[in-house]
Amino acid sequence: MTISSDRSPAVDKQTSRTYEVRTYGCQMNVHDSERLSGLLEDAGYVRAPEGSDGEADVVVFNTCAVRENADNKLYGNLGHLAPKKASRPGMQIAVGGCLAQKDRDTIVKRAPWVDVVFGTHNIGKLPVLLERARVQEEAQVEIAESLEEFPSTLPTRRESAYAAWVSISVGCNNTCTFCIVPALRGKEKDRRPGDILAEIEALVGEGVSEITLLGQNVNAYGSDIGDREAFSKLLRACGRIDGLERVRFTSPHPRDFTDDVIAAMAETPNVMPQLHMPLQSGSDPVLKAMRRSYRQERFLGIIDKVRAAIPHAAISTDIIVGFPGETEEDFEQTLHVVREARFAQAFTFQYSKRPGTPAAEMDGQIPKKVVQERYERLVALQEEISWEENKKQVGRTLELMVAEGEGRKDDTTHRLSGRAPDSRLVHFTKPDQEVRPGDVVTVEITYAAPHHLLAEGPVLAVRRTRAGDAWEKRNAEKAGKPTQPAGVLLGLPKIGVPEPLPAATSGCALD
Repeated sequence: MTISSDRSPAVDKQTSRTYEVRTYGCQMNVHDSERLSGLLEDAGYVRAPEGSDGEADVVVFNTCAVRENADNKLYGNLGHLAPKKASRPGMQIAVGGCLAQKDRDTIVKRAPWVDVVFGTHNIGKLPVLLERARVQEEAQVEIAESLEEFPSTLPTRRESAYAAWVSISVGCNNTCTFCIVPALRGKEKDRRPGDILAEIEALVGEGVSEITLLGQNVNAYGSDIGDREAFSKLLRACGRIDGLERVRFTSPHPRDFTDDVIAAMAETPNVMPQLHMPLQSGSDPVLKAMRRSYRQERFLGIIDKVRAAIPHAAISTDIIVGFPGETEEDFEQTLHVVREARFAQAFTFQYSKRPGTPAAEMDGQIPKKVVQERYERLVALQEEISWEENKKQVGRTLELMVAEGEGRKDDTTHRLSGRAPDSRLVHFTKPDQEVRPGDVVTVEITYAAPHHLLAEGPVLAVRRTRAGDAWEKRNAEKAGKPTQPAGVLLGLPKIGVPEPLPAATSGCALD
């Protein structure tokens, strides 16, 4: 095994070796995987067909250390590939991401058939490490302790033609006792505003109409460059980019959610009326034990201010049930906040120990049976509230950005799916005229379920967009068909999500 940092020649551009990237965890990992794909394609690799299931020449695991049993799942998947690799000379396996940063050379000890292990700070080295492992015929483990270059400078294979992630920072300065991410992603490092806006403008020029600003603690942006109002200024600057129709961001922290951000959201037309604000617990003692630097009153105060400034805002959250020491009274405080805040959606988690976190060593670990019972009560309450809040949308006329792959039953129901400005998922009747992902339709909501809305009547209007043109061009190129000129532009458009979001949640899954 070699632990090294020198550079090697890149992979031959003429190679036709295929690759597959498997992603686990949060949106940060999803975006990192776009970069890994871009790096591999820049080095001459070709993406393996969907459903190849380990048949690619190079399989890359982009791992998460936050999820429960993350290591067991990784080694199970690696074990599944071991016989395939043994029967296919030249196949390579690489492991990166947070778990790789944490476990380092433990991975090749437990799975010696792995060829490359790389960390969160040096994803740009993947092609070089693969080539070095091939030439030297031994595993390459290279874990950088700090960021080598901001990842947004790397080649990127965007999964969506019409919506995109844009990283504004990496790392986190918080010390939440349940979270290991700061130790794996490092201290917060902010990009220069000009670099961020240049990337957004370039994406818009390619047809993207919706962007999501991404950071481990996105609204702390500016702490590294010495400007407390940098995030609100960035939101306002996004509002001045011609052709950018929708701006979202994830995930903020209540500690850094200031009035200037609320004002920027309310006053910038293309910043969407949506907010994901992690609660974690409604109990002040539990929040203190979590080292969350806010309390119930502060959290609910933010919600009230957002609703006053943006009445139709859809607010979602993250909640952990059964944190060490949580009493029934503490849990009741969480239910109280859920009732008061009336979240449109909540990502709920049963607490489980994460090795390497302070919470894993705390006294007062809650029995699984108690955690399960509380979790079920919380889910039942939130389901009821989500449904009631969705019913308030019935009768409203909304503009939807048509989405790709978000309606699992669309083919059988003859519907299409899209995202409302507040990111609610809406299934709508397929119109007679062609509509493409990235186009915008106007519909009237006729029915509400807890997790989606229906527009069963005819589509009221269709607006073909440059984003739809970009989607059509990309798919024509995939199919090897000649593309037609885009023609007259009728308007521009979408991320409630860039592509279907993973069932994961916020910046670090438990932000």
